[in-house]
This record gives sequence, structure tokens and C-alpha cells, in this order.
Amino acid sequence: MKAVLVVDMINEFVKGKFGSERARSIVPNIAALLEGARSRGWPVFYLKDSHREGDPELRVWGPHAMAGTWASEVVDELSPKKGDAVIEKRWYDGFLETDLGERLRDLGVEEVVIVGISTDICVMHTAWGAFTRGLRILVPEDCTESISEENKRWALEYMKTVYGAEVVPSYRDLLRGS
Repeated sequence: MKAVLVVDMINEFVKGKFGSERARSIVPNIAALLEGARSRGWPVFYLKDSHREGDPELRVWGPHAMAGTWASEVVDELSPKKGDAVIEKRWYDGFLETDLGERLRDLGVEEVVIVGISTDICVMHTAWGAFTRGLRILVPEDCTESISEENKRWALEYMKTVYGAEVVPSYRDLLRGS
């Protein structure tokens, strides 16, 4: 079974302090992927930065996506639906110190479709978490973004080479092949 992991499509990274046109550009594609995934019965997990004072990431990036604030909420256009799971994370890797791995295992998930931002940070580190749990990794290029095309390309190539991720041009390829 496949599951979709939506990484950090939150206000801070789409519309707020770290928001960009690159991040906003993938929202419609992710929305379409989620519609197709739900119609196929694929579980959807939202992984969202939700920091607390003292989190190590704050030393690198400054205060951002603080738990319980507008900044840490999923953007309205991708609001979770009934049955979707929302998991707060405090690290780049959505598996670290969360119950994501257990929940996927309990559902019998063997493949994860990882989408969101940033390709070269939280998407890539979450792919590492999936890899270490023996999950097959699928990444649709048109559903992930980074601060630059160069960073995005580098991260996609890294995930292919190091984690054996299957990088496909479009979410449509995944829905057609399901």
C-alpha cells in the first residue's frame, strides 16, 4: 500500500517568513495528488514543523513555525480532510521522535509518496527516515520545491542515488501507475 507524506506545506514556508513563489507554485499539484490519493484509499499524513523554544533548528533558522501559531498550520488550500493524519515535527526528518513509522507499519504501508518543501531539507531528511525503515520512496518532481532549482535538482539526484528513490516527473505518473 502507498501513503502520501505532505511535508511542511505550512503557512510559514508557503506564505510567511520563508514563503516563496516556488513554494506556492506546487500547491495546486499537491491538491490534485491528494484528491487522487484519497480516491484510491491511500492514507495521507501531514508532517508540519511545530517548534518549541530551545529546539536546535531555531539556532540555525531563528524562530519559525512555532507550535500553536498560524505559521505552523497547513495552508488552507491543502487543509487536511477527515481521516488524514497531522503529525507535528521538531526536526527535519518527519520520522524522528514521532509515531509516523509505527502508524505506517500498522497500516501495512510499503511505499511512501513524499511531497512538499523544502526538497533539499525536510523532504530529503524524511526520505532518509523512510529509507531506514525499508520503505520504497516515490517523489513527484512537480510536487516538491526548494529555494532554487539547483538545490532541488541536487536533492532529487541525491535521493535517487543514495536512497533508491523513484523520482517521477509528475504526480500524474503516480496516479496512472497505481
